[in-house]
Amino acid sequence: MLFSSIPGLEETKVKLINAIQNDHLAHALLFHGKEGSPSLPLVLAMATYINCANPAADDACGKCPSCVKMGKLVHPDLNFAMPLPAAGKKDDEETTDLLSSWRNFVLKNPYGNLQDWNYHLAINKPLSITKGAAKQIVKTLSLKSFEGGYKMMLIWSPETMHVAAANALLKVLEEPPEKTLFLMITQQPESLLTTILSRTQKVHVRNFTDNEIQDYLVESGLATAVAAQQIAPLADGNMREAMLLSQNTEDKNTMIFRDWLRDCYSVKIQELVNFSEQITRFSKEGQRSLLLTGINVIRESLLNKAQLAELMRTTDEDREFIIKFSNSVLNEEKLTKIYTALNEAHYHIERNVNPKILFLDLGFNLARIIKAA
Repeated sequence: MLFSSIPGLEETKVKLINAIQNDHLAHALLFHGKEGSPSLPLVLAMATYINCANPAADDACGKCPSCVKMGKLVHPDLNFAMPLPAAGKKDDEETTDLLSSWRNFVLKNPYGNLQDWNYHLAINKPLSITKGAAKQIVKTLSLKSFEGGYKMMLIWSPETMHVAAANALLKVLEEPPEKTLFLMITQQPESLLTTILSRTQKVHVRNFTDNEIQDYLVESGLATAVAAQQIAPLADGNMREAMLLSQNTEDKNTMIFRDWLRDCYSVKIQELVNFSEQITRFSKEGQRSLLLTGINVIRESLLNKAQLAELMRTTDEDREFIIKFSNSVLNEEKLTKIYTALNEAHYHIERNVNPKILFLDLGFNLARIIKAA
């Protein structure tokens, strides 16, 4: 992973590179950001830069033996600790398989979350970093570096550590071996023990801007320019969400939502029933995408009502509909109720509710809100 492979966040990249070049890097760093932020890619890019044999001013070379190994996540001085399912004592072969599975997951899904990792493992068990894993971290770091550089321990989702596991790391965090780096990555820093937080230097990783997401989707071939424009506001800075939406979002989502709202307004019962049956042919991500489109339409409508057009993020084509929609019979109270109803539906879709029942009930609910005096 190179800094150049991460879109945007130039300010964070510069700070990390300056810290490395000036030898001001703390021995324990805690990268924290919301879901879909590039915390993990930034850590991997930083680790690649640190061990690069021929680093440039702004990035690793990507070609030296160290960079090649880092690109495959097989560098002997980069170690990993991640949440795993509770089980009996693991043999060496099982541990190797889990590590191989982790590498495949990170290379394919660097913006993934704990739920994605659980799904990748094809299990449905609680994941955690146990006291035994913490002891293995200490043991690993007691060994000398294989290639003479820094020995790094990347701990992903440290908030899943048992209290006993966290306590087992305190001493090595306080007094680490020479040329040792702890690189922790979390979405929930508030869940970590104060004793862990106090021993780390915090690095806040912001989410992506709409333009950064658009550029990445287009340059990666994941979406057309038009689709990327529509996806970016829905993703709201979350690259994981943007990549999921790019697989299932069609450019016609706003049009579909607009026609459905018209059927709700006219209380066309048969059309609402037909729509609830059609929606079952959408994938789960497609259903979520449509609801997110609706949520965005209502959000933009509320901004238009409040005369805050400068905060609106939709395309000119979609904005024409939104302005007409927000200037219709819907007042702020009705728009807020619709917004709440759509968010509740999105919550239930995430929890695998029957989509046919959900969208039919939602359609009738929106009709009641719109028609209320």
